[in-house]
Amino acid sequence: MVPPVAVSPLIKTARYSALIVGIIYGKMRYDHLKPIAAEERRIEEEEKKAREEHERIAKQLAEASEDTILK
Repeated sequence: MVPPVAVSPLIKTARYSALIVGIIYGKMRYDHLKPIAAEERRIEEEEKKAREEHERIAKQLAEASEDTILK
């Protein structure tokens, strides 16, 4: 087995610096996108409630307009 090669301190520093910068960038990006996603979920929930209400009304109208013996 071949012994491991010594890695340059410059390369080690660059790798860890890139790792730290990536973590910081990811945290900043997450903090930026989190409120946007929450607002989208809130709007989607409101639209879902409105859609369900329209479907409920349409179903009631369809049931009311069915032919029955009582007509």
